[in-house]
Amino acid sequence: MPHILLLEDDTDIRCGMEQHFKREGFTVCPLGLANDALDYLGKSADGSVQHVDVAIMDLTLPDIDGLEVLRTIRKEPALKSTPVLIVTARGEEIDRVLGLELGADDYVSKPFSSRELVARVRALLRRASFMETSEPLPIKTLTFGPLSVDLDGYVARLDGQLIDLTRKEFELLVYLMKNPKRVLTRDKILHQVWGLEYLGESRTIDAHIRRLRFKLGAAADLIETVVGVGYRLGNVD
Repeated sequence: MPHILLLEDDTDIRCGMEQHFKREGFTVCPLGLANDALDYLGKSADGSVQHVDVAIMDLTLPDIDGLEVLRTIRKEPALKSTPVLIVTARGEEIDRVLGLELGADDYVSKPFSSRELVARVRALLRRASFMETSEPLPIKTLTFGPLSVDLDGYVARLDGQLIDLTRKEFELLVYLMKNPKRVLTRDKILHQVWGLEYLGESRTIDAHIRRLRFKLGAAADLIETVVGVGYRLGNVD
């Protein structure tokens, strides 16, 4: 039974979401404050971390910014691969994009339908399950210029140095490296990296590309933008 961390300060919205997810077969930890979420996700006395299958979080909270919770999830090794869906008001595009750049997997804008929200969560869970249960690939590593990825270890390196990537950033980099010097449309990337059932928008890709380029540092130019089409991994002879 999938377990959801639900962080929403509006009591009515939170209770409605909780009841709907429970009817759909989920277990839910409903919280209204970011600090409570941080406590819930914190390490116990034995060093273990609370298991969460997916986190749904509002960004506008009464105590601290919801982005701080997202940062904590992406920094904690045991939580790093947890799918995160952010919930924002329609006018919060800057926060929404920042959330995607910090590693959120998807977003939904208020007002939203409960059916859409559940569909998005199920799509994230299917994708996460697929990545965890897929058979090992014949090719264990990929290289392109200074970049290398270990597919079994889920590790990426630049000039031999580890790159700290989220699950989605890693999957995006792998897809680019599997198709070097090929122009990949946003639709293809959405299908291959986010999954067939993904309901989000192409700006999700753009935000993850920006974040991936930032982490590549001096090698950021390896990811080329093909205006009006998509992206390509190139520049290495």
